[in-house]
Amino acid sequence: MSAIAEIVRRLEERYGEANWSPRWNPEDELVACILSQHTSDVNSFRAFDNLKRRYPAWDEVIAAPTEQLADTIRCGGLANSKAARIQEVLKIIREQEGSVDLSRLKQLSDEEARRYLMALPGVGPKTAAIVLCFALGRPVIPVDTHVFRVAWRLGLIRKQIGEARAHDALQEKVPPEIVYNFHVALIQHGRQVCKAPVPRCYDCPLTDLCAFYAEKSGSKS
Repeated sequence: MSAIAEIVRRLEERYGEANWSPRWNPEDELVACILSQHTSDVNSFRAFDNLKRRYPAWDEVIAAPTEQLADTIRCGGLANSKAARIQEVLKIIREQEGSVDLSRLKQLSDEEARRYLMALPGVGPKTAAIVLCFALGRPVIPVDTHVFRVAWRLGLIRKQIGEARAHDALQEKVPPEIVYNFHVALIQHGRQVCKAPVPRCYDCPLTDLCAFYAEKSGSKS
């Protein structure tokens, strides 16, 4: 068993096994990702629910006065810029696809779909990966702050490369069949044990595999 597979095995033994199922369709996932930027999950989910209740169709979101849309998603933070960005992205998708429908991504390769999404305004590696992984079940790793922190502490990547480049670095290392499980397991571990700024190493099942722990222990000996 590879080190990464062992990491996932131990974390799932602690937190439970993650089983993929689509949360939303790709369009919903994309808009939800835009709303999630620089805010908490609670606030972004509330903003998304408000948006969907007020505008059941994406064409209605496009047609809405931007100020009205911003008021609808105000609880998600940065409402003015997010409202304008959501309308811009939806308009481009409608122009390219004939409607606000990203189902054509299913016909594209992972890299083609990733490039398509990242060509949209404000869509970076993390957002593209979330849409591909969570909505389409593709073996593409979203790297958020938790995944990045746990991965560099374990020694899987260098901290200096930053979150954006960590997507490609981890993509090369993690076997496709456990990408989703790896992502979910590291998020759970980052939230509960491998916290910032001080990890709870005393409660970690990975200390024998962890470069950060080895360095810290060595400095104290």
